[in-house]
Amino acid sequence: MNRFPTLALAIASLMLATTGMSFAQTKSQKDKNDMRNLGIGLGALAIHKTLKGDPKTGLALGAGAAYAAKKYDDQRKSQKTSRSYRYSQGKKIGYWVMRGQKRLYYVRYHNR
Repeated sequence: MNRFPTLALAIASLMLATTGMSFAQTKSQKDKNDMRNLGIGLGALAIHKTLKGDPKTGLALGAGAAYAAKKYDDQRKSQKTSRSYRYSQGKKIGYWVMRGQKRLYYVRYHNR
């Protein structure tokens, strides 16, 4: 009994369901989530192919999963907090710590 088509169909439907539910996400957030889902799908498929006796295809799928994981991690790190500096008379007086377009908190420089 060959379960590969059933497994592939289950993985594809899972990936479509998780990417279709995200209406309020930004493009970068959606890309990051797509990379995560792709990595999970390729990793599961790599394990399946390796266990079924096709190590070359399993290795290629595993390399694809590793690449998707790297892209996911890079995009996750790029979404970390950033700083938005404020100036007065040409000098930095403080900065907003930002996450995306949201201001988290303000840090004011002390007089030097």
